Amino acid sequence: MYVILSYDVEAKRDVKVCNMCRRYLLHAHESLFEGVISEAKLRELERSLEELVDVRSDSIRVYRFPSVRYARKDEIGRSRGNEAIV
Repeated sequence: MYVILSYDVEAKRDVKVCNMCRRYLLHAHESLFEGVISEAKLRELERSLEELVDVRSDSIRVYRFPSVRYARKDEIGRSRGNEAIV
């Protein structure tokens, strides 16, 4: 499946959350990640993130698509060069 993940966490947890997301997905921009991932790997990532964040003050959103075929990405401005991978 294709996912887009975004997060908004307190600064003291930002680097840890970012590094965890980088293990599984492509870093698209700031706190935004995207990529193709299996259901099992996504569950693994979500469990790892649950251990890092404070659910009272932090937020993580995961948008799921059955495949990249059902998602359309338009960019304005500088690209990070992930088009060939995703």
